[in-house]
Amino acid sequence: MNKKLVAALSGGAALVLALSGCGGGGGGNKKLDDWAKNVCDQMQPQVKKIQDANSSIATVQNEEDSKKIQQTDSAAFQANADAYKALATSVDKAGAPPVKDGDSSQRNAVKALNDLSGAYAGLKKRVDELNTSDKAKFAEGLKSIAGDIGKLSSKSDDALKKLQSGDVGKAMAKQPGCQRTSTSSTPTKK
Repeated sequence: MNKKLVAALSGGAALVLALSGCGGGGGGNKKLDDWAKNVCDQMQPQVKKIQDANSSIATVQNEEDSKKIQQTDSAAFQANADAYKALATSVDKAGAPPVKDGDSSQRNAVKALNDLSGAYAGLKKRVDELNTSDKAKFAEGLKSIAGDIGKLSSKSDDALKKLQSGDVGKAMAKQPGCQRTSTSSTPTKK
């Protein structure tokens, strides 16, 4: 049952990777490059926390012990909530990117990241409240949580894509802190 949760989380991980930029090249706007460097330097450790948290959930996808699944998922959801909050703070502190509609793009991205943080905090609360002594009810609860993670990812995707569109995306893609890391998202079986 935890496999659905892992699949849903991989959607969230794709969202973070999208936020952390891809591609390369782009103009030579010094102010924009400075803005991107500021954001990207703060982003990398948070993206790693999110990837690590999602990987920890993958490690228990074949686990039979409901209590262990619950503890692992709870810790991962808390780590995600903290990381998304830190990302929102980074984008907020960086100010608006020096481009057309930079203010609204920044506001929307900060809201989306804060919404993700709040949603993961809510998921942590829900997983903590699941009854681990009844495997069927526990599995049903995880299924419901997995469905909500899927909705969450797509809901916040638009604002984040808008933040990194055009010149902002090109500037972010040039920064080492925003370049995709080559971590494997394939869970290892125990």
